[in-house]
Amino acid sequence: MKRNVFYSFQFEKDVLRVQQIRNMGVIDGDEPVSPNRWEEIRRTDEGVKRWITENLQRKTCLVVLIGEKTAASKWVRFEIAKAWELGIPVVGVRIHNLKCPRAGVGVYGVNPFNSLTLKRANGTVYTPKVYDPSAHDAYGIIKANLAGWIETAIRERA
Repeated sequence: MKRNVFYSFQFEKDVLRVQQIRNMGVIDGDEPVSPNRWEEIRRTDEGVKRWITENLQRKTCLVVLIGEKTAASKWVRFEIAKAWELGIPVVGVRIHNLKCPRAGVGVYGVNPFNSLTLKRANGTVYTPKVYDPSAHDAYGIIKANLAGWIETAIRERA
């Protein structure tokens, strides 16, 4: 069964790496927003928050694709916190080793989960798993394992 996920990532540095993951066909991910629609959404912070919240509601997992500047994105942090609040499992995948057609291999970024505290209903703190595919075959490793990593996150959230 293909899961329907929401990809969380920092657009500027990682959009071409993320596109490779979307094109793998391993899972159903959110569709990219057209540039015109995104300009309309991002006019206000409330518009972005509303769009994120609406799109998360239909998802079975939040997949945070971690690149060089992901942890610095206020929207990535918002997506993680909102997904957790909505009961949606969260998993991280480092994508710096995926080769970007424009920039080659990326820079290892800070773990965005380090700056957030996600608590379970019983009060215990949960830290999502972060997978770090090697540079040797990052694409192949992600393609072969992404569905399993998502299933692990779903089991751990339950």
